[in-house]
Amino acid sequence: MKLSAPIPMLKRKARLLARTKNIPLHQALDHIAADEGIAGWSLLAARVAAVRPAARLFAWFAPGDMVLLGARPGQGKTLMGLELAVEAMKSGHRGSFFTLEYTEKEVLDRFRAIGADRQQFGALFELDSSDTISAAHIARRMAMAPRGTLVVIDYLQLLDQKRDNPELMEQVRTLRALARDKGLIVVMISQIDRSYDPAAKAVPDLEDVRLPNPLDLKLFDKACFLNQGEVRFQAV
Repeated sequence: MKLSAPIPMLKRKARLLARTKNIPLHQALDHIAADEGIAGWSLLAARVAAVRPAARLFAWFAPGDMVLLGARPGQGKTLMGLELAVEAMKSGHRGSFFTLEYTEKEVLDRFRAIGADRQQFGALFELDSSDTISAAHIARRMAMAPRGTLVVIDYLQLLDQKRDNPELMEQVRTLRALARDKGLIVVMISQIDRSYDPAAKAVPDLEDVRLPNPLDLKLFDKACFLNQGEVRFQAV
């Protein structure tokens, strides 16, 4: 099922419609669902839940993998990262989320957006939103992490924003070694360059990754790209 926009964007559209038309939110949601060709919001939500790719994507991973997760803003890459952490925790593994982009409250709000309850996972979930995040910081935090832990890093292009941090290439090599040595799955969220044209290519790929600093993308094993509800996986 292909939607005109990711679920979070459709919900924002519904909230705006509810305010401008002065109608209940549930009616606005149903209007949005009708625009997508579906009889009601509950049916739309059920269909989306049935085809969510996070479970299929997680099944594609193996301990030691370095994974790139890329999309333009507003396409759901952060939500996908959290969904992957949830899939890991459902299977009994730990999920760790390191973010230089969002506050703890914003991350927990996104848990609710994907219909997950943070509390049900207890100590399996770890969130780090500190300003000191770097490859070395992550390696220290993950030194005792059990094999199979899924680590989400939000996001690639922010890792070397501080001058005292090593170059991006060196940090990604450090994370690759961490994944290999500890048997972790490291998922790195990435921006896509503004030059990407969805009219020319429905979903971005490795050529569209924004690289303000040199980086050999062959350091990644697998990649996943999102756009307008479409998801594509590829080996690197």
